[in-house]
Amino acid sequence: MPSDSALRIVWIYPDLLSTYGDQGNVLVLERRAQLRGVETETIHVRSADPVPETGDLYLIGGGEDRPQILAAERLRRDGGLHRAVAGGAVLLAVCAGYQIMGSTFGGEEGQPVDGIGLLDISSSRGAARAVGELVAEVDAALNLPTLTGFENHMGVTRLGPGVKALSRTIVGTGNGNGFEGCYAGHVVGTYLHGPALARNPALADLLLSWCVGDLAPLDDSRYEALRQERLASVLPG
Repeated sequence: MPSDSALRIVWIYPDLLSTYGDQGNVLVLERRAQLRGVETETIHVRSADPVPETGDLYLIGGGEDRPQILAAERLRRDGGLHRAVAGGAVLLAVCAGYQIMGSTFGGEEGQPVDGIGLLDISSSRGAARAVGELVAEVDAALNLPTLTGFENHMGVTRLGPGVKALSRTIVGTGNGNGFEGCYAGHVVGTYLHGPALARNPALADLLLSWCVGDLAPLDDSRYEALRQERLASVLPG
């Protein structure tokens, strides 16, 4: 990203996929960028609007079955997100948004619905809803501390060879196979709410660093106190 331009954050379909407070991820990224002197410009793309291809960092959140299906249909037709990622943009996809990025996901009656094929994953409905705190150890290659968050989904997600698991679950369900989320290049998918970046500021900084390069450290003592409180509440003593 040129040093004289604003960091362009694109929030995709807040009218369809913003059920679980995931818009907080936008606020965290804005604030952590601005504290470092990085100007931001945030674009809210409603489902009737085209997805711009010129963003730097894209976010999509969670939602219910029907809005998820509508979002997938519109993203497939639009194609802007594919072109943005192909051009080097960063993407964080959460819960329903995570499932949409794959080849298929489970619809309202469990029927397979086409995703947008941006990630080498496929999802379906599990036997029971996963609801509660989630703790997971991140892939060492990403050099991030333990993730903490809240999950609320019916999904079971299978990873293909084109992606790596984001983390290994310690508490919770995640993908349903002992792992949580995935990543490929600068695209990250996760089931974590909370919102995810408020509870895991190091993940927010990783996404920002992929856009702007090395970041100056911040005083994260309050964030860390929240993280430790949530971890202590669910991990065995």
